[in-house]
Order: sequence, then structure tokens, then C-alpha cells
Amino acid sequence: MEFRTRAFLVASGLVIGSMCGCAADEPSEQTSTRTGVSGGDSVVTEGLDAPWSIAFHGSTALVSERDSARILEIGADGTRYEVGVIDDVEPSGEGGLLGIAVREGKLFAYYTAADDNRIERFDITGQPGNLALGSGTPILTGLPAAAVHNGGRIAFGPDAMLYATVGDAGNRATAQDRASLGGKILRMTPDGRAPADNPLPGSLVYSYGHRNPQGITWAPDGRMFAGEFGQNTWDEINLIEPGGNYGWPEVEGIGGRTDFIDPVQQWKPSEASPSGMTNTGGFVYLANLRGERLRRIPLDDLTQSTELLVGEYGRLRDVAVAPDGSLWLLTNNTDGRGDPAPGDDRIVRLELGN
Repeated sequence: MEFRTRAFLVASGLVIGSMCGCAADEPSEQTSTRTGVSGGDSVVTEGLDAPWSIAFHGSTALVSERDSARILEIGADGTRYEVGVIDDVEPSGEGGLLGIAVREGKLFAYYTAADDNRIERFDITGQPGNLALGSGTPILTGLPAAAVHNGGRIAFGPDAMLYATVGDAGNRATAQDRASLGGKILRMTPDGRAPADNPLPGSLVYSYGHRNPQGITWAPDGRMFAGEFGQNTWDEINLIEPGGNYGWPEVEGIGGRTDFIDPVQQWKPSEASPSGMTNTGGFVYLANLRGERLRRIPLDDLTQSTELLVGEYGRLRDVAVAPDGSLWLLTNNTDGRGDPAPGDDRIVRLELGN
């Protein structure tokens, strides 16, 4: 099995207000250190095709593949089983079968169809090693879709509500239009209805002014975080407030305007392109595509971050906490933008230290 040259690089102090104004592809200084990793990293499985999202059904990992529209089950020994294929997926550009979430024996999938993005719910049947999907029930349709900026992450919050990140689909004006679902983070019941306590009455909109929001996660104290792809200047991590306006397309990154909420941290796209995220042990973990690294942000100091596995596995699409407390990372080198190595794409297990 061949791997890229190992480079466990850590950089700290990417503080929100004082980053350099150098060219987007100029490398930043790194420290050759390996922080927060005790038991090492190992490959769980390989040979995946443009994988996009990981979710756990009990102790069993499920993975979505963007272009094949397959849901895969990953066995304890790394064996892959096909759980099902989402029939109405129409992959195009960045669209296809995107985020998945699991709750109470049901799979929720965000995907691109012929004319829109939508969220559909499926019963999960069978036992590990022989799982299958029941017929689908659409819970939300009509989300804007395009070759780019589809958003696509879904997750259940601590309030048992389903949250979804929706991109502007290339139409910037929708992000500031609260009547549109484009450029938003949405909050809904598991059947797709607007909860009565949403910040905009009768609306699914939870926050707005987003360009292409991605991963979301909640700290133990209830704070909600979201990563976001910027245009050319800054990628972001945001602390999400109900009804908050995050500024796109008026500002990218820190704007310093009282009418918009600034990100808690920002990075040059060459060092980031933040995708999936999770949190455990007092840290947010953020998978990065173009930056080819896993970023770790302490919950008690959101202006700081360190970097792990820089360049080792290529593009990182998603990260999830496994039932044993380890992190599972999903590489994304076969989606047409990466540089596949033998065995790509793969799931990597990362054992965390203190």
C-alpha cells in the first residue's frame, strides 16, 4: 500500500485579525510537530469513489458517494457493502449525493436531483453486514442547485432538529434574501417542517448571508459552529446565532461591520477549503480539501488552531467521531480535483491524545 510522504505539520496562532496579505498560493510557515495524536493513524478501507459524508448507524459506519449515488456500509474489517443507491441523484459538477445523517433507524440524505437539491428520508433495514434502504420519503425539495455551491451538509442538533447547509448555487443575491433558501443554514423538524421557535416565523431559515456553508457541529455547551467556503480571499469558521447575518456577498471573511457577524477565524483558501467538521475532547476538528489538512480549534480559544496530517492523505472531505472515540477521516482525491494515490479514496482512523 503506497501513501504520500508523511508530513505531520502543526501551525498555531492563525488569529482572525492579523493574517498576511500575501498571494493565495504562498505557503505559510509550519512547525514539524505532531500534536494531539497518541495512537497514530491507520487506513480502515480504501477504493472509495468520490466519497462525501460519513454517519454512524449504531456502531456501523455509512458513507455516501457523490457520483455513484451509493450508500456504503463499512464493516469492522474494512469490507464495503452496498446498502443502496439513491435513484433520483443527478451528479453534476459539485452536485450529487452529498451529506447524510442517521437518527432512530432512519437515513437522511441531501442530494442533487434533476432540477433541485433535496433531502429525503429512508428506513434502514436489516442487520450489520446486510443493511438495506427502504423506499424514500422526500422531506424538503426545491433547494437551489447548480454545478457549484450546493452546500449539502446535514446534521441533527442537540435539540433533535435537522439542520442543513445550503449554498447560494452561484446566485449571490439569494444569500441576503430571507425569502430564499439559498445561501442559508436551515433548521427543520425530521419531517421537514419549520419549528415554531425558528428565528423567522414560518421559515426554515436559521441563519443567512452564507456563500457555500459546509460542516456543522455543536459544542457540549450548545454553541453551534459552521465552516464555509469563501470566494478567493478567506475561508471561514463561524459561530452560528439564530437569525444571524454572516455578510455574503457584501463581505468575505472579517468585514468589521456591525450589521454582519464576523467569522471567529479565517484562512486563505490555499490552506483551507473547510468541509466536514465535528468536535470532541474540547476541540473542533475541521477537514480541509484544498489545504489537505485536519485543523483543530480549541473550544476555549476560538482564535487559535493547529494543523494535523498536512499533505499526508491529500484532500479531506469529512471527519466524524466514531463510537470508540477515534476520528474517522474521509479523503476526497477521486472527485476530479484531487491527485489520487494508489488506494484512494480511503477512510483513515486517527487515535487522539490528550
